[in-house]
Amino acid sequence: MSIEKVKQALSKVNDPELQKDLVSLNMVQDIKIEGEKLSLTVVLTTPACPLKSVIEDECKKALNEIGFKSENIKINMTGEVRPYGIAGKEGLKGVNQIIAISSGKGGVGKTTVSVNIAIALSQTGAKVGLLDADITGPNVPIMMGDQEPPKIENAKIIPKENYGIKYISMGVLVPSDKPVVWRGPMLDSVIRQFLRDVIWGELDYLIVDLPPGTGDAQLTICQAVPLAGGVIVTTPQDVALLDSKKSVNMFKQMKVPILGVVENMSYFICPKCSKRSEIFSHGGGETAACELSVPFLGRIPIEPDIRIGGDSGKPITAVNKDHPVSKVFKEITSQIAASASVTTINAQRPVVAI
Repeated sequence: MSIEKVKQALSKVNDPELQKDLVSLNMVQDIKIEGEKLSLTVVLTTPACPLKSVIEDECKKALNEIGFKSENIKINMTGEVRPYGIAGKEGLKGVNQIIAISSGKGGVGKTTVSVNIAIALSQTGAKVGLLDADITGPNVPIMMGDQEPPKIENAKIIPKENYGIKYISMGVLVPSDKPVVWRGPMLDSVIRQFLRDVIWGELDYLIVDLPPGTGDAQLTICQAVPLAGGVIVTTPQDVALLDSKKSVNMFKQMKVPILGVVENMSYFICPKCSKRSEIFSHGGGETAACELSVPFLGRIPIEPDIRIGGDSGKPITAVNKDHPVSKVFKEITSQIAASASVTTINAQRPVVAI
């Protein structure tokens, strides 16, 4: 049996998200044949790939067809996040993909979603950073459990780190009770500093937690760096859905790929009677996503443990990985990572790093 024949067999296996075969995507590596035994590595485009087991099963089926028995096949399924770039826009050196989390209005739990998505990504083995771009209302440090000032090294900021996440926020640079009363140009300046004057190091993902609305911060991020995609967080309420549509259209106007819509505070399960209640209506996020022709990523319920974890600096995905809500966050995170991989592969443009 030859390595070439193995490649020919695996060239019939497609990545379901990318709709291209594994061999042409250069995902099949380190093929070794020792008698009847075969080992190889499949390098997916994200360690958070939701279809990892499906792809592995399809590979084994293809290899069975050319004579290898399943018990003699060893496939190392791994992931390598590919850098996203667009022509004429400088990226961040060492940062592969930047994903913005947005909401049309405040109070929908956008920061909670951002923090838990970042942690869920990190738990897959990815290197993750979190940038709090809500300069006047920073909440990331509270949820991350550390509000102490960062260290400075050669005029550069060393990001804070907890739960495997590097993060920066105005909340660790000014006292918690001191308001940040700044005009647009100053907001623009500090966000650009957070991007370029923070020692992020090597990151697979940089999650940007945007402030509510479609103002200066959103414009700065969209213009300053190439975004692999934007995620919109909403609740089922009509007013939130109306504003979320504005966020979707903002990303479209700025030519940022839209990874999908997350419906937060979607429903409540009574802990005593187990009855489900749609407190803020039902299904609005999915309807809005359908109307706007963007993916619907999932529903996050109203859960006291989410609020307790956020307030105490112990996010639920970090301290209780087996909680049903943690599993919801992981499922949504996998879809976000997969969609960002698709936009990256489809872009097929060189990255220009600064």
